[in-house]
Amino acid sequence: MSNKTLNLTEQLQQYLLSVSLRESEILKALREETANLPSANMQIAPEQGQFMALLVQLTGARNTIEVGVYTGYSALAVAMALPEDGQILACDISEEYTSIARRYWERAGVSEKVDLRLAPATETLKEAIDAGRSSTFDFAFIDADKERYAEYFELCVELLRPGGLIAIDNVLWGGSVIDPQKQDVDTRAIRALNQQLLSDKRVDISMVPIADGLTLARIK
Repeated sequence: MSNKTLNLTEQLQQYLLSVSLRESEILKALREETANLPSANMQIAPEQGQFMALLVQLTGARNTIEVGVYTGYSALAVAMALPEDGQILACDISEEYTSIARRYWERAGVSEKVDLRLAPATETLKEAIDAGRSSTFDFAFIDADKERYAEYFELCVELLRPGGLIAIDNVLWGGSVIDPQKQDVDTRAIRALNQQLLSDKRVDISMVPIADGLTLARIK
């Protein structure tokens, strides 16, 4: 028994993966290809991808949002968990990285589930609102430039239905959130959003210490 979250050693982390991770071959291949990129630290952990897929299944999500696609691991995990008529509105600005994502979505047979928009995410989300799609999405994953996290969150609140779930990545930011020496724009933005969410009565929240921290916010 424990009254606080257990600290994972490297050995315990490996044990966790060995007895719980059910990563498909296509997800593993994408993760391994991405690991060779200089920016590989931007990819989510495989156990987080599996957790998000489970959340999508538990909520019965059909229409989802992803802010920040990178090479497409999280989108692939979610797309594979969605029903046949499920759809992801995927927001990114990098043709280079999302070209990798497209290859794997095609290989997995889920490319038709992903509506990739190469434009600033705020523009894409506002276009969805203007098109009358407010309160029609079931799930959103935010994992992009931290400085705009608060804006992405507000737009997703508008777009998600009551009972919809927003997952916000990197909320522990490698521990920088508690380091007073860390005063860069990204760290301060994450701290500010974390503090805002604590008192935001529009949502029920839980900060989960998986990977780099994942806050779940359920729209009331």
